[in-house]
Amino acid sequence: MTVRILLCDDHAVVRAGLLALLDSAPDIEVVGEAGTGEEALALAAKLVPDVVLMDLQLGEGIDGVETTRRLTSGPGGGPHVLVLTTYDTDADITRAIEAGATGYLLKAERPEELFAAIHTAAQGRTALSAPIAGRVMANMRNPRPTLTDREREILGKLSQGLGNREIAKALFISEATVKTHLGRIYDKLGVDTRAGAVAVAKEQRLLG
Repeated sequence: MTVRILLCDDHAVVRAGLLALLDSAPDIEVVGEAGTGEEALALAAKLVPDVVLMDLQLGEGIDGVETTRRLTSGPGGGPHVLVLTTYDTDADITRAIEAGATGYLLKAERPEELFAAIHTAAQGRTALSAPIAGRVMANMRNPRPTLTDREREILGKLSQGLGNREIAKALFISEATVKTHLGRIYDKLGVDTRAGAVAVAKEQRLLG
């Protein structure tokens, strides 16, 4: 079975390289190219591809995650989305998968790995780069920490650069209470500094 592909990447040179690569693959046909998320949505509705090969960062307009969400939430579930990106942070991986992506590949993959992933995604099965699969498994074994509403409030103030006294004043609590909450936050996030707590919170999208 020939898999019909829609490419979505904001770099014309990257799209040209992928087009040339995919043209050499048996049973894969590129039916369209998009440089923005909006273009991808319009072309997907018109061309009805089996798989959309999606970059995450698309310049202006909606990003690859939001485009993925809209593609996969349409009537009938829409096309399968295979993310192809250079970004491999936990936050990017989580956002893409939660948006409905069938697979997540890094652009450093070998051509044969990409071809295999496209066929896997076309069947609705999960396709992940080996490093991504490892990260996903690690996160499943060690799920993101659960913070209380108050801890999230304090973490939010922390991310704004507020000191303990300022946080206490803003939340109408004592400095001692702030310190107690900070200690619990540090323990849950596995850090021992304010900067570390903010960095992990941003990485794991704990700031809302």
